[in-house]
Amino acid sequence: MTGTITVYFEAGAEGDWLIERIAPVIGESLPAAQRLSMSEAMARDHRPIWRLRGVVSNARYSTAAELAKLAAVSPPLGRPEAAAAALIPIRKSETWWAMGQDERRAIFEETSRHIARSMKHLPAVARRLHHSRDLGDPFDFLTWFEYAPQYAPAFEALVTELRATPEWQYVEREVDVRLVRR
Repeated sequence: MTGTITVYFEAGAEGDWLIERIAPVIGESLPAAQRLSMSEAMARDHRPIWRLRGVVSNARYSTAAELAKLAAVSPPLGRPEAAAAALIPIRKSETWWAMGQDERRAIFEETSRHIARSMKHLPAVARRLHHSRDLGDPFDFLTWFEYAPQYAPAFEALVTELRATPEWQYVEREVDVRLVRR
């Protein structure tokens, strides 16, 4: 990927996605809202209940071989059949960020097998990571997933597996926002 893309997630009365639920997993939730929009431009004509933003940029914890494997099986976002989605904002602890990149990578993949676990669910589940730690927002990562409704069990299996790993011991806030396109 060249350059970066800033993506805005705005929750309120408008948006392409109907919010089915907002549930705190760890820590404080987000305020209730009816709809969510995701775009590369901040909406200026309405006041959202909440707005999160993240940057799509270079991969931080992936090897060249992992990136090649992911690219070979990763579907694009916006597929017509992917009428279900999840936005899962995550904030990790200061202990996590105080570690070196190599230590975080070891927990992320060698111990928790984050990428390997995710690969099992591709191409059924499309995903994109948005970095937000350095933007002053309340989360470090905004994870976005899209899938066809029949793949909801695969998505549930993925998040359940990831939340049971050693990596999740460093998560201090996580909110699970489930959506459908309507």
